[in-house]
Amino acid sequence: MERFLFWQRWLFIVGVVISIFGMFMSFFSGTALFYLFDNNINSIFWGTADVADGVKGFQRWIYGAWGATVAGWGIFVTFIAHYPFQRKEKWSWNCLLSGVLVWFIIDTGFSAYFNVYINVILNTIFLIAVILPLVSTRKHFAG
Repeated sequence: MERFLFWQRWLFIVGVVISIFGMFMSFFSGTALFYLFDNNINSIFWGTADVADGVKGFQRWIYGAWGATVAGWGIFVTFIAHYPFQRKEKWSWNCLLSGVLVWFIIDTGFSAYFNVYINVILNTIFLIAVILPLVSTRKHFAG
């Protein structure tokens, strides 16, 4: 039982971290705090880290929307981990697994196709962080 609670709490914390990361994306894109991400993306699509003002505006908007989506996804993970997952409701395990796999395959596939390897790396870290507790708690949701 202690092991299950460890993984349940782990998943809860991962959800919180994902939410914070999403909010970070929304509110800090285009700033010095977002430099690493912007620098990698800009050099791939525009061949330079210094992009035109119109591109900067578009990036602020798209990262704002994308960050909000990531933050919302993290909140879903947080609430599912805290309530139905903790009560060992099978649908919560299935929901988390299917949701994270669909997201990972599509998002990472597009990122790899467009050579956005920083996103591939971040996605893989988030995938591992969510898959570990799911694999470790599988027996509690079987049958």
